[in-house]
Amino acid sequence: MKIAFMVVAATLFAGGASQTTQTTIRGVEKTPARSAPASYIAASWSVAAPAPWSAKDPADSLYREARAALGKGDYSRAAELFRRISRQYPQSDYAGESLYYLAFSEYRIGGTDHLRSALGSLDRIKDRYPTLSKAGDAKTLRTRICGELARQGDEACAAEVSAAAGAAVAEAVASTAGVVANAVSSAVSSAVANAATAAAGAMDATSANIRASDRRRVSGCPSEDDDDDERVAALNALIQMDAERAMPILKKVLERRDACSAGLRRKAVFLVSQKHTPETADILLGIARNDPDEDVREQAVFWLSQVPDERAVTMLQDILNSSSNEDLKNKALFALSQHRSARGAQILRDYALREDASDELRGQAVFWLGQRRSPENAEFLRTLYGRVKSDEVKEKILFSLSQQRGVGNDKWLIDIASNTRENIDLRKKALFWAGQGAASAQQLISLYSSLPDSEMREQLIFVYSQRHEPAMMDKMLDIAKNDKDPELRKKAIFWLGQSRDPRVQQFLLDLINR
Repeated sequence: MKIAFMVVAATLFAGGASQTTQTTIRGVEKTPARSAPASYIAASWSVAAPAPWSAKDPADSLYREARAALGKGDYSRAAELFRRISRQYPQSDYAGESLYYLAFSEYRIGGTDHLRSALGSLDRIKDRYPTLSKAGDAKTLRTRICGELARQGDEACAAEVSAAAGAAVAEAVASTAGVVANAVSSAVSSAVANAATAAAGAMDATSANIRASDRRRVSGCPSEDDDDDERVAALNALIQMDAERAMPILKKVLERRDACSAGLRRKAVFLVSQKHTPETADILLGIARNDPDEDVREQAVFWLSQVPDERAVTMLQDILNSSSNEDLKNKALFALSQHRSARGAQILRDYALREDASDELRGQAVFWLGQRRSPENAEFLRTLYGRVKSDEVKEKILFSLSQQRGVGNDKWLIDIASNTRENIDLRKKALFWAGQGAASAQQLISLYSSLPDSEMREQLIFVYSQRHEPAMMDKMLDIAKNDKDPELRKKAIFWLGQSRDPRVQQFLLDLINR
């Protein structure tokens, strides 16, 4: 998440300039999605399948249809068609690439089952097309997929990521940090940096909603992302001006209603939000209500998070109650989370309770409540868990409670993990987050003997492996030596193999020499 925060902050400061990274499959260029405007950047990854190259191939027509679906973002349809190519025409010239784009499509669909299926496709590439598997694209995709699964508690992927991707991650962090440092050095205010980071966090936590660039452009109008446009350069320069000089110019920009000014107005909304004047709230409230461009209104709602004004809280509540726009509601939830008032927190709690709201938005309300650490919010989320029916919302509750330490959540998570009446996947996630949170070593060690099922014990062994505490190492050694279940002994041995503890080395040597 920190990497995504820095990327967004850098792009905000840099004015949204587009940077294109190119990778290749069959030597055909693939380009990530075009850069979004500076006000919203996300780590969204998109690829374009290469143009058909074998017209006489029996899979050519299927490939063309699959490529078109991928280009439209219809990942379910694309996955279905690429899967048919790999199964029906394994000797086709398109078979290898189809496995890759099948994996990519399932990665974009998301969810544990699709992610694991995507890994299976990449494994088949490695077995059947070893040259293709060495391409940077396949490696990058595998890292992304396995990283997501590891974050969800998948032990095999956690081992793979920790063993193979550590250096790459460190390099990416260092590289991104350099970009951010350069960008921040050109900024004039630490307040702007804080706002950019907050915006980035919101976008990372709200699934990075970005509209297609084509919706942001009007034929014949200069691009809002074109820093060669003198208008854009002039507007970006306003951030370095004091509010007294900048605000009149920004208000003039926001008063425009011609189609070609929509991009400029979006930038102006962000700049206004950084100028803390008595009229800032009035300007943003007016734009949120009256601007003719939907995206401009949404930007104003988002940046209301920076305005400590009760009128903003009232308007955000009205949006949640009356709007049918999911993106707008999403931004309203974030904005409310930034208003540190008791009323804002209550509105978030009320929305999390709403059964007529989508699971995604209820989950976002839960997420933001989790970021507002308080005994009241912790108690509310624990109670909410027993009332909601959606596993998606329950997962968000488990995560949010794991972020609030010192208010009894560690024991509550362990109780969920121990409850055999609960869904097994939720139990495993509760156990994982208990281990990542404040659960003590003694709590986790004593839990092992009380878990009746081997699947949960296996998950607990994985949790031990992530804690790097002597007591956890002692417990894994005990399991590896004495557990009656040979499969659990093997799991403990596997994770012990990731340790550099000299006791482990001697244990493994003794085991080999038996």
